[in-house]
Amino acid sequence: MVFAYPAASSGECAHAIDLDRAMALKCGIIGVANVGKTTLFNCMATTRAETSSAAFTSSRSNLGVVAVPDPRLFSLSKYQPTAKVVPATVDIVDIPGLARGASQGEGVGNKFLSDIRNTDALIHVLRCFDDDRLPHIDGSVDPVRDIQTIDLELQVKDLESVEKKLERLAKVAKAGDKDARKGMEVLEKYRAHLEDFKNVRTLEVDASDRKHAEDLFLLTAKPVLYVCNVEDEAAKTGNPYVDRVRTYLEQEGKEILVLAARLESEIAELDQEEDRKAFLADAGLEEPGVNKLIRSAYSLLDLISFFTIGPKENRAWTIRKGALAPEAAGAIHSDLQRGFIRAEVIRYEDLVSLGSEHACKEAGKLSVEGKHYLVRDGDILHIRFNV
Repeated sequence: MVFAYPAASSGECAHAIDLDRAMALKCGIIGVANVGKTTLFNCMATTRAETSSAAFTSSRSNLGVVAVPDPRLFSLSKYQPTAKVVPATVDIVDIPGLARGASQGEGVGNKFLSDIRNTDALIHVLRCFDDDRLPHIDGSVDPVRDIQTIDLELQVKDLESVEKKLERLAKVAKAGDKDARKGMEVLEKYRAHLEDFKNVRTLEVDASDRKHAEDLFLLTAKPVLYVCNVEDEAAKTGNPYVDRVRTYLEQEGKEILVLAARLESEIAELDQEEDRKAFLADAGLEEPGVNKLIRSAYSLLDLISFFTIGPKENRAWTIRKGALAPEAAGAIHSDLQRGFIRAEVIRYEDLVSLGSEHACKEAGKLSVEGKHYLVRDGDILHIRFNV
Protein backbone atom coordinates (compact mmCIF):
# COMPACT_ATOMS: atom_id res chain seq x y z
CA MET A 1 0.00 0.00 0.00
CA VAL A 2 1.52 3.33 -1.04
CA PHE A 3 0.97 6.32 1.21
CA ALA A 4 1.65 10.01 0.59
CA TYR A 5 3.83 10.81 3.59
CA PRO A 6 2.27 13.88 5.19
CA ALA A 7 5.28 15.91 6.22
CA ALA A 8 8.04 15.18 3.76
CA SER A 9 10.66 17.87 3.44
CA SER A 10 11.92 19.03 0.08
CA GLY A 11 13.39 16.24 -1.99
CA GLU A 12 11.78 13.47 0.06
CA CYS A 13 9.06 12.56 -2.41
CA ALA A 14 11.47 10.91 -4.84
CA HIS A 15 11.05 7.52 -3.18
CA ALA A 16 8.11 5.13 -3.10
CA ILE A 17 6.74 4.94 0.42
CA ASP A 18 5.12 1.75 1.66
CA LEU A 19 3.27 1.07 4.89
CA ASP A 20 4.20 -1.87 7.07
CA ARG A 21 1.68 -3.22 9.60
CA ALA A 22 3.72 -5.81 11.43
CA MET A 23 3.16 -4.49 14.95
CA ALA A 24 -0.63 -3.85 14.68
CA LEU A 25 -0.64 -1.76 17.86
CA LYS A 26 -3.72 0.41 18.20
CA CYS A 27 -4.49 3.91 19.44
CA GLY A 28 -8.17 4.67 19.93
CA ILE A 29 -9.54 8.16 19.29
CA ILE A 30 -12.28 8.87 21.84
CA GLY A 31 -14.45 11.75 22.99
CA VAL A 32 -18.05 12.91 23.11
CA ALA A 33 -19.89 13.54 19.83
CA ASN A 34 -19.04 16.49 17.57
CA VAL A 35 -15.56 17.24 18.88
CA GLY A 36 -13.61 16.56 15.65
CA LYS A 37 -12.45 12.97 16.16
CA THR A 38 -13.25 11.79 12.65
CA THR A 39 -11.82 14.94 11.08
CA LEU A 40 -8.52 14.21 12.83
CA PHE A 41 -8.72 10.55 11.84
CA ASN A 42 -9.09 11.56 8.19
CA CYS A 43 -6.01 13.79 8.46
CA MET A 44 -3.87 10.92 9.74
CA ALA A 45 -5.12 7.68 8.24
CA THR A 46 -4.87 6.12 4.78
CA THR A 47 -8.64 5.58 4.75
CA ARG A 48 -11.37 8.21 4.89
CA ALA A 49 -14.40 8.15 7.17
CA GLU A 50 -17.64 10.12 6.79
CA THR A 51 -18.11 13.14 9.04
CA SER A 52 -21.42 14.61 10.18
CA SER A 53 -22.75 17.48 12.29
CA ALA A 54 -25.34 15.18 13.85
CA ALA A 55 -24.54 13.11 16.93
CA PHE A 56 -24.50 9.29 16.91
CA THR A 57 -24.75 8.96 13.11
CA SER A 58 -21.97 6.37 12.95
CA SER A 59 -22.73 2.74 13.72
CA ARG A 60 -19.16 1.44 13.70
CA SER A 61 -15.59 2.41 14.50
CA ASN A 62 -13.19 3.30 11.69
CA LEU A 63 -9.76 1.68 11.41
CA GLY A 64 -6.84 3.31 9.62
CA VAL A 65 -3.08 2.88 9.24
CA VAL A 66 -0.86 5.84 10.10
CA ALA A 67 2.75 6.35 9.06
CA VAL A 68 4.94 7.70 11.86
CA PRO A 69 6.67 10.90 10.66
CA ASP A 70 10.41 10.40 11.11
CA PRO A 71 12.76 12.74 9.19
CA ARG A 72 15.68 10.44 10.05
CA LEU A 73 14.30 7.77 7.74
CA PHE A 74 14.52 10.05 4.70
CA SER A 75 17.91 11.40 5.72
CA LEU A 76 19.26 7.86 5.52
CA SER A 77 18.73 7.92 1.76
CA LYS A 78 21.58 10.43 1.48
CA TYR A 79 23.96 7.79 2.81
CA GLN A 80 22.27 4.68 1.41
CA PRO A 81 20.41 5.31 -1.88
CA THR A 82 17.35 3.09 -2.00
CA ALA A 83 14.36 2.14 -4.17
CA LYS A 84 11.76 2.72 -1.49
CA VAL A 85 11.25 4.03 2.02
CA VAL A 86 9.05 2.20 4.54
CA PRO A 87 8.05 4.16 7.66
CA ALA A 88 6.91 2.67 10.95
CA THR A 89 3.14 2.55 11.42
CA VAL A 90 0.47 2.56 14.11
CA ASP A 91 -3.17 1.53 13.73
CA ILE A 92 -5.65 4.27 14.64
CA VAL A 93 -9.25 3.47 15.61
CA ASP A 94 -11.82 6.27 15.33
CA ILE A 95 -14.45 5.37 17.95
CA PRO A 96 -17.83 7.14 17.61
CA GLY A 97 -18.79 9.64 20.28
CA LEU A 98 -19.72 8.39 23.74
CA ALA A 99 -22.54 9.86 25.81
CA ARG A 100 -23.65 9.85 29.41
CA GLY A 101 -24.93 6.36 30.19
CA ALA A 102 -22.81 4.67 27.51
CA SER A 103 -21.74 2.08 30.09
CA GLN A 104 -25.42 1.18 30.45
CA GLY A 105 -26.03 1.04 26.70
CA GLU A 106 -27.05 4.66 26.07
CA GLY A 107 -26.03 6.36 22.81
CA VAL A 108 -23.59 4.11 20.98
CA GLY A 109 -23.40 2.03 24.16
CA ASN A 110 -21.39 -1.00 25.06
CA LYS A 111 -20.29 -1.89 21.53
CA PHE A 112 -17.85 0.97 21.37
CA LEU A 113 -16.66 0.50 24.93
CA SER A 114 -15.54 -2.93 23.72
CA ASP A 115 -13.68 -1.23 20.86
CA ILE A 116 -11.87 0.91 23.44
CA ARG A 117 -10.93 -2.22 25.38
CA ASN A 118 -9.14 -3.57 22.30
CA THR A 119 -6.82 -0.57 22.00
CA ASP A 120 -3.38 -0.11 23.56
CA ALA A 121 -3.65 3.63 24.25
CA LEU A 122 -6.19 6.44 23.87
CA ILE A 123 -6.24 9.83 22.18
CA HIS A 124 -8.96 11.86 23.92
CA VAL A 125 -10.13 14.70 21.66
CA LEU A 126 -11.67 17.69 23.43
CA ARG A 127 -13.80 20.36 21.83
CA CYS A 128 -12.18 23.71 22.61
CA PHE A 129 -13.94 25.88 20.02
CA ASP A 130 -17.31 27.59 19.61
CA ASP A 131 -19.45 26.97 16.52
CA ASP A 132 -23.20 27.63 16.50
CA ARG A 133 -23.54 25.47 13.38
CA LEU A 134 -22.21 22.46 15.28
CA PRO A 135 -24.28 22.02 18.46
CA HIS A 136 -22.63 20.40 21.46
CA ILE A 137 -24.43 17.31 22.72
CA ASP A 138 -24.69 18.85 26.22
CA GLY A 139 -25.76 22.28 24.99
CA SER A 140 -22.55 24.19 25.73
CA VAL A 141 -18.80 23.89 25.22
CA ASP A 142 -17.00 22.69 28.35
CA PRO A 143 -13.97 20.43 27.73
CA VAL A 144 -13.41 19.72 31.43
CA ARG A 145 -17.00 18.47 31.76
CA ASP A 146 -16.41 16.32 28.66
CA ILE A 147 -13.33 14.73 30.27
CA GLN A 148 -15.39 13.94 33.35
CA THR A 149 -18.21 12.48 31.23
CA ILE A 150 -15.92 10.06 29.41
CA ASP A 151 -13.95 9.20 32.55
CA LEU A 152 -17.12 8.34 34.45
CA GLU A 153 -18.42 6.02 31.73
CA LEU A 154 -15.11 4.17 31.56
CA GLN A 155 -14.85 4.01 35.37
CA VAL A 156 -18.35 2.51 35.64
CA LYS A 157 -17.45 -0.17 33.11
CA ASP A 158 -14.16 -0.93 34.88
CA LEU A 159 -15.93 -1.17 38.24
CA GLU A 160 -18.32 -3.68 36.72
CA SER A 161 -15.38 -5.78 35.47
CA VAL A 162 -13.59 -5.65 38.82
CA GLU A 163 -16.69 -6.64 40.80
CA LYS A 164 -17.40 -9.59 38.51
CA LYS A 165 -13.89 -10.91 39.03
CA LEU A 166 -14.14 -10.37 42.78
CA GLU A 167 -17.24 -12.55 42.79
CA ARG A 168 -15.39 -15.29 40.92
CA LEU A 169 -12.35 -15.12 43.20
CA ALA A 170 -14.51 -15.21 46.34
CA LYS A 171 -15.79 -18.66 45.37
CA VAL A 172 -12.24 -19.96 44.84
CA ALA A 173 -10.91 -18.29 47.99
CA LYS A 174 -13.48 -20.17 50.10
CA ALA A 175 -11.73 -23.37 49.07
CA GLY A 176 -8.49 -22.05 50.59
CA ASP A 177 -6.78 -20.78 47.44
CA LYS A 178 -4.10 -18.33 48.64
CA ASP A 179 -3.61 -16.72 45.21
CA ALA A 180 -7.34 -16.02 45.00
CA ARG A 181 -7.26 -14.35 48.40
CA LYS A 182 -4.32 -12.21 47.32
CA GLY A 183 -6.18 -11.35 44.11
CA MET A 184 -9.20 -10.21 46.12
CA GLU A 185 -6.98 -8.05 48.32
CA VAL A 186 -5.49 -6.34 45.24
CA LEU A 187 -8.80 -5.93 43.43
CA GLU A 188 -10.37 -4.34 46.49
CA LYS A 189 -7.82 -1.53 46.02
CA TYR A 190 -8.96 -1.19 42.41
CA ARG A 191 -12.60 -1.12 43.46
CA ALA A 192 -12.05 1.56 46.10
CA HIS A 193 -10.07 3.68 43.62
CA LEU A 194 -12.81 3.46 40.98
CA GLU A 195 -15.57 4.12 43.51
CA ASP A 196 -13.69 7.30 44.37
CA PHE A 197 -14.10 8.36 40.69
CA LYS A 198 -10.41 7.89 39.91
CA ASN A 199 -8.83 6.24 36.89
CA VAL A 200 -6.88 3.02 37.33
CA ARG A 201 -3.77 4.53 35.67
CA THR A 202 -3.40 6.79 38.76
CA LEU A 203 -3.51 3.86 41.20
CA GLU A 204 -0.17 2.90 42.72
CA VAL A 205 0.07 -0.89 42.68
CA ASP A 206 3.15 -3.09 42.97
CA ALA A 207 4.20 -4.56 39.63
CA SER A 208 3.84 -8.07 41.04
CA ASP A 209 0.22 -7.33 42.02
CA ARG A 210 -0.89 -5.98 38.64
CA LYS A 211 -1.18 -9.51 37.27
CA HIS A 212 -4.45 -9.90 39.17
CA ALA A 213 -6.09 -7.22 36.98
CA GLU A 214 -4.25 -7.68 33.69
CA ASP A 215 -6.83 -10.08 32.27
CA LEU A 216 -9.55 -7.42 32.73
CA PHE A 217 -7.97 -4.99 30.19
CA LEU A 218 -9.35 -2.10 32.23
CA LEU A 219 -10.33 0.95 30.18
CA THR A 220 -9.04 3.58 32.61
CA ALA A 221 -5.69 1.82 32.91
CA LYS A 222 -4.78 2.76 29.33
CA PRO A 223 -2.38 5.68 28.77
CA VAL A 224 -4.12 8.80 27.45
CA LEU A 225 -3.03 11.72 25.29
CA TYR A 226 -5.35 14.74 25.41
CA VAL A 227 -5.88 16.76 22.21
CA CYS A 228 -7.50 20.18 22.38
CA ASN A 229 -9.26 20.87 19.07
CA VAL A 230 -9.37 24.65 18.65
CA GLU A 231 -10.41 27.19 16.02
CA ASP A 232 -7.85 27.98 13.29
CA GLU A 233 -6.70 31.22 14.92
CA ALA A 234 -5.80 29.44 18.18
CA ALA A 235 -3.77 26.62 16.62
CA LYS A 236 -0.48 28.13 17.78
CA THR A 237 -1.39 29.89 21.03
CA GLY A 238 -4.40 28.00 22.37
CA ASN A 239 -7.40 29.70 24.02
CA PRO A 240 -9.20 29.95 27.40
CA TYR A 241 -10.76 26.50 26.92
CA VAL A 242 -7.25 25.03 26.56
CA ASP A 243 -6.13 26.89 29.69
CA ARG A 244 -8.97 25.26 31.65
CA VAL A 245 -8.00 21.81 30.42
CA ARG A 246 -4.36 22.38 31.27
CA THR A 247 -5.24 23.51 34.80
CA TYR A 248 -7.56 20.54 35.33
CA LEU A 249 -4.96 17.99 34.19
CA GLU A 250 -1.82 19.52 35.69
CA GLN A 251 -1.89 17.26 38.76
CA GLU A 252 -1.78 14.15 36.55
CA GLY A 253 1.10 15.62 34.53
CA LYS A 254 -0.65 14.62 31.31
CA GLU A 255 0.61 15.79 27.93
CA ILE A 256 -1.72 18.11 26.04
CA LEU A 257 -1.56 18.82 22.32
CA VAL A 258 -3.30 21.80 20.75
CA LEU A 259 -4.33 21.71 17.10
CA ALA A 260 -7.09 22.87 14.77
CA ALA A 261 -8.68 19.86 13.10
CA ARG A 262 -10.32 21.90 10.34
CA LEU A 263 -7.01 23.58 9.51
CA GLU A 264 -5.26 20.20 9.56
CA SER A 265 -7.82 18.77 7.12
CA GLU A 266 -7.15 21.63 4.70
CA ILE A 267 -3.40 20.99 4.89
CA ALA A 268 -3.94 17.27 4.31
CA GLU A 269 -5.86 18.03 1.11
CA LEU A 270 -2.87 19.80 -0.48
CA ASP A 271 -0.81 17.59 -2.79
CA GLN A 272 2.23 19.81 -3.32
CA GLU A 273 4.89 20.20 -0.65
CA GLU A 274 5.41 23.88 -1.47
CA ASP A 275 1.69 24.53 -1.04
CA ARG A 276 1.74 22.83 2.37
CA LYS A 277 4.75 24.90 3.45
CA ALA A 278 3.05 28.13 2.38
CA PHE A 279 -0.16 27.18 4.16
CA LEU A 280 1.71 26.33 7.35
CA ALA A 281 3.68 29.59 7.19
CA ASP A 282 0.47 31.57 6.90
CA ALA A 283 -0.86 29.80 9.98
CA GLY A 284 2.39 30.42 11.89
CA LEU A 285 3.15 26.68 12.14
CA GLU A 286 6.36 24.78 11.39
CA GLU A 287 4.68 21.45 10.65
CA PRO A 288 1.18 19.94 10.63
CA GLY A 289 -0.14 19.35 14.14
CA VAL A 290 -1.12 15.81 13.23
CA ASN A 291 2.57 14.96 12.80
CA LYS A 292 3.15 15.86 16.45
CA LEU A 293 0.04 13.89 17.34
CA ILE A 294 1.23 10.77 15.51
CA ARG A 295 4.67 10.93 17.12
CA SER A 296 3.09 11.47 20.54
CA ALA A 297 0.80 8.48 19.99
CA TYR A 298 3.84 6.38 19.05
CA SER A 299 5.59 7.49 22.22
CA LEU A 300 2.43 6.90 24.26
CA LEU A 301 2.50 3.27 23.17
CA ASP A 302 6.08 3.10 24.53
CA LEU A 303 7.49 2.35 21.08
CA ILE A 304 10.80 3.15 19.42
CA SER A 305 12.16 2.66 15.91
CA PHE A 306 15.30 1.03 14.58
CA PHE A 307 16.36 1.05 10.94
CA THR A 308 17.56 -1.36 8.29
CA ILE A 309 19.05 0.13 5.14
CA GLY A 310 19.96 -1.16 1.70
CA PRO A 311 19.54 -0.56 -2.04
CA LYS A 312 16.11 -2.21 -2.11
CA GLU A 313 14.60 -0.39 0.86
CA ASN A 314 15.31 1.76 3.89
CA ARG A 315 12.87 0.79 6.60
CA ALA A 316 11.86 1.80 10.09
CA TRP A 317 10.89 -1.10 12.33
CA THR A 318 8.76 -0.79 15.45
CA ILE A 319 9.66 -2.38 18.79
CA ARG A 320 8.76 -1.83 22.42
CA LYS A 321 11.15 0.33 24.40
CA GLY A 322 13.42 -2.04 26.31
CA ALA A 323 13.51 -4.74 23.61
CA LEU A 324 16.71 -6.77 23.21
CA ALA A 325 18.43 -7.47 19.89
CA PRO A 326 16.74 -10.87 19.27
CA GLU A 327 13.31 -9.25 19.74
CA ALA A 328 14.25 -6.56 17.23
CA ALA A 329 15.30 -9.30 14.83
CA GLY A 330 11.91 -10.93 15.37
CA ALA A 331 10.17 -7.72 14.31
CA ILE A 332 11.75 -8.26 10.90
CA HIS A 333 11.05 -12.00 10.68
CA SER A 334 10.58 -14.80 13.19
CA ASP A 335 13.43 -16.77 11.55
CA LEU A 336 15.87 -13.98 12.40
CA GLN A 337 14.93 -14.19 16.07
CA ARG A 338 15.01 -17.98 16.13
CA GLY A 339 18.45 -18.16 14.49
CA PHE A 340 19.88 -14.94 15.92
CA ILE A 341 23.69 -14.88 16.12
CA ARG A 342 24.60 -11.22 16.49
CA ALA A 343 23.62 -7.70 15.47
CA GLU A 344 25.95 -5.24 13.79
CA VAL A 345 24.97 -1.81 15.08
CA ILE A 346 25.62 1.73 13.85
CA ARG A 347 24.09 4.72 15.57
CA TYR A 348 22.09 7.00 13.28
CA GLU A 349 24.04 10.03 14.54
CA ASP A 350 27.36 8.34 13.71
CA LEU A 351 26.28 7.52 10.15
CA VAL A 352 25.16 11.11 9.58
CA SER A 353 28.36 12.49 11.11
CA LEU A 354 30.78 10.20 9.27
CA GLY A 355 28.88 9.84 5.99
CA SER A 356 28.95 6.12 5.25
CA GLU A 357 28.91 2.64 6.77
CA HIS A 358 32.51 2.16 5.67
CA ALA A 359 33.59 5.33 7.47
CA CYS A 360 31.78 4.15 10.61
CA LYS A 361 33.65 0.84 10.47
CA GLU A 362 36.97 2.62 10.02
CA ALA A 363 36.24 4.91 12.97
CA GLY A 364 35.22 2.02 15.22
CA LYS A 365 31.59 3.17 15.28
CA LEU A 366 30.21 -0.21 14.20
CA SER A 367 29.71 -2.48 17.17
CA VAL A 368 28.96 -6.20 17.21
CA GLU A 369 26.32 -7.01 19.82
CA GLY A 370 24.91 -10.23 21.23
CA LYS A 371 21.58 -11.44 22.61
CA HIS A 372 21.58 -9.10 25.61
CA TYR A 373 22.03 -5.86 23.65
CA LEU A 374 19.34 -3.28 24.48
CA VAL A 375 18.26 -1.74 21.18
CA ARG A 376 18.13 2.07 21.21
CA ASP A 377 15.91 4.39 19.25
CA GLY A 378 17.64 5.21 15.96
CA ASP A 379 19.93 2.18 15.85
CA ILE A 380 20.79 0.92 12.37
CA LEU A 381 20.92 -2.86 12.59
CA HIS A 382 22.26 -5.63 10.39
CA ILE A 383 21.19 -9.01 11.79
CA ARG A 384 23.36 -12.09 11.40
CA PHE A 385 21.43 -15.33 11.81
CA ASN A 386 21.46 -19.01 10.95
CA VAL A 387 18.44 -21.36 10.70
